[in-house]
Amino acid sequence: MRRQRKAKIIATLGPASSSYETIKALFMAGADVFRLNFSHGEHADQEERYKIIRTIEQELKRPIGVLLDLQGPKLRIGTFSNTKISLKPGQSFRLDLDNTPGNNHRVCMPHPEIFQALKENVELLLDDGKIRLKITKCGTDFAETIVLSGTELSNRKGVNVPDVVLPIDALTKKDIIDLKFGLELGVDWVALSFVQQPNDLIQARELVGDKVKLIAKIEKPMAMQHLQEIVSHSDAVMVARGDLGVEMPAEDVPVMQRKIIRKCRNLGKPVIVATQMLESMINASSPTRAEASDVATAIYDGVDAVMLSAESASGSYPIEAVSMMDRIIHRTEKDPLYQKLVDDSYTPPAPTVSDAVTSAARSAVKTIGSGLMVTFTETGLTTFHAARERPHCDILALTPVLKTSRQLTLVWGAHSALTADIFSVGQMVETACAFAKQESFANTNDYIVITAGLPFGQSGGTNMVRIAKVS
Repeated sequence: MRRQRKAKIIATLGPASSSYETIKALFMAGADVFRLNFSHGEHADQEERYKIIRTIEQELKRPIGVLLDLQGPKLRIGTFSNTKISLKPGQSFRLDLDNTPGNNHRVCMPHPEIFQALKENVELLLDDGKIRLKITKCGTDFAETIVLSGTELSNRKGVNVPDVVLPIDALTKKDIIDLKFGLELGVDWVALSFVQQPNDLIQARELVGDKVKLIAKIEKPMAMQHLQEIVSHSDAVMVARGDLGVEMPAEDVPVMQRKIIRKCRNLGKPVIVATQMLESMINASSPTRAEASDVATAIYDGVDAVMLSAESASGSYPIEAVSMMDRIIHRTEKDPLYQKLVDDSYTPPAPTVSDAVTSAARSAVKTIGSGLMVTFTETGLTTFHAARERPHCDILALTPVLKTSRQLTLVWGAHSALTADIFSVGQMVETACAFAKQESFANTNDYIVITAGLPFGQSGGTNMVRIAKVS
């Protein structure tokens, strides 16, 4: 089940991909991690999908990552007496806390904390930016606005406030319930939606401890003001271009995407590009050429993973979408320009023992022409450091911890496998060589480069590199 590529694929499960047959087909087509989107579906549905994933994992004897994506504090308007209205540029429109069904002049926005943060001249975006309102007057329970651009507006559409740090927690009551449920299931990654500042991640970390790894979803422009701290406090970052594209001009999104990728690469944190990557494949069996180029661009930038949302969750061609993404990644990584761009974007290691060791391992791989770097890890951090280096070879991540092997399915270049506990350097070398042959990464007399942390069995950092000849 070895993948012939470095970047990983995350596939969202949903109504179109809930059966055993479809989920297994998605994995065989190239999905490395499955996303459970808790913005939709009931707990029973998500639990059934999770059980199917683990059944397939046992059958194929390959770790499979599961990502729980929390809904977050999604802001919505209330309802209208006639279900929908039509707004025209220049007209006045009021938002307030009155839960009476709305009309052409007003509607409820049941979020009192938002009104407290609003100011005159702030713009509000409704229904994914289709409607733009500018605040002319506001108080603790209302906002008078003028319509800048309008169209039809129906019940419970979303509200975005691009230029304001909202006084709301990234974890809602629903999120906390979903998070507890996901931890009991045993998910590997949790994506925190609408992260605005580092404290959002700090609060989430207090709830999850070391049970899962946290992904910060960058969906609000305000998060860019705290990007360094947000990346530092997260285990990985997702560039969620859907909401990000609503709250900032479309021409700014590619610039922000690349900035986020660079920051994650510098700090050694996995980075995911998501949303609308193969959007047309929701209804068509092949993507547009622009979409194929979009996926390839993310790969050229050196991302760890790309993600499918509705394409695999509710589209008509979920398996074809995963297969297409797999082929695009494979073809892009075979381009000689790909390795050149990855090398050109290389950032010197930080002045730490772990970075010094993995940088030396990267140099050793290149010097001796080794096709494999083997990492021994308890928590996954040794492999994270190796992936940051983007070596000219595959990374075989060996761990005695099942949870860690599943988490590493998200990391660039990492092929994770379970091994017994290691107690000596000799046992480490013997195990590395055995797995290198078993997993078809090396043959007899090939050289492999091994990194690990001593003493074995303790998490604390990578401090050893060893070159071994496979016997």
